[in-house]
Amino acid sequence: MKIILSGGGTGGHIYPAISIANKVKEKYPDADILFIGTAGGMESNIVPKEGYAIKFITVNYLKRKFSLHNIKSVAALFKGIFEARKIIKDFKPNIVVGTGGFVCGPVVYAASKLKIKTIIHEQNVFPGLTNRILDRYVDKIALSFEEAEKYFKNKNKPVVTGNPIRSDFFNVTEEEAKARYNINSDIPLVLVVGGSGGAFKINNAVIHILNKYNPLKFKLILVTGKRLYEQTIKSVKRQDSLKNHSIVSYIDDMPYALKACDLIVCSAGAITIAEVTAVGKPAILIPKAYTAEDHQQYNANAMAAKGAAFVINENELNGEILNKKIQEILNDREVLKSMETASKRGAIIDAADRIYNEIDKLLNS
Repeated sequence: MKIILSGGGTGGHIYPAISIANKVKEKYPDADILFIGTAGGMESNIVPKEGYAIKFITVNYLKRKFSLHNIKSVAALFKGIFEARKIIKDFKPNIVVGTGGFVCGPVVYAASKLKIKTIIHEQNVFPGLTNRILDRYVDKIALSFEEAEKYFKNKNKPVVTGNPIRSDFFNVTEEEAKARYNINSDIPLVLVVGGSGGAFKINNAVIHILNKYNPLKFKLILVTGKRLYEQTIKSVKRQDSLKNHSIVSYIDDMPYALKACDLIVCSAGAITIAEVTAVGKPAILIPKAYTAEDHQQYNANAMAAKGAAFVINENELNGEILNKKIQEILNDREVLKSMETASKRGAIIDAADRIYNEIDKLLNS
């Protein structure tokens, strides 16, 4: 089997592609896999570290308003299609998989025009511009959320597969996790994560809680993001609060941290939500404002509708509101249990297998 994968711009597009590649390798160890990305994107560093070959094409993002930038982006698009076409013709893949981001547009489009089987994976409830455009050209559309189906015109193409994540999130037990974090079961643990880069407003809200409301009836772990760590620590006026709570820049064992906590406060990225539901934890979701097409708001609303999360909009967030909502959830065991059940119900534990099965069906159709 020869397969091309393309996705870039953010980890939310890159890591699902890597998970798919790993699953293909698991099923077909001799599979020949090639990634296509951009030289300036995160994928140029991440993909080679994962042991996969990658080639680059020219592509640029589009702004929402007409501008000189967009004229240049259209010119880059045509160049990218030409470059993608050449790579595809040289590599001769059996199938091409796109996982989002502007780079996968030229790649998947070129493949479809060359009569090669194509599938795209959409991580969010509200599909990105690239995937909405590719709707008419691809053979299959894999969805992380069933709510995304209504945004695609061809109703025979979408199939709900979930968002592939690391198997650790399903394998770690709560006992192992609490032992690693030395958690006393009588004291609830609240994990606060603003995404890989952190979230300034979330960090500030937690610092307000520590400065004003300490002592608390729960333990806090705040993951600030590396770029925001120093300024966050300096904002803690009551240093004694750090004896009972933790502020760290990054967590490298997130499956354990998530499994150990009783409640998570986080943004509403697609991978984050997949990880939260994998461990079946209640969540307070704070969708980041100004994300592309406000996709985090759609993700958060879908989780809230299922009863797995409460949503606080970023422009309304402060320490008082966050502390009140945390207390409300932790103090109501019925609500907490109901959210846990809803979260577990939303988990798709075999997403990579489901996507692989769709690839296999296309190859044998």
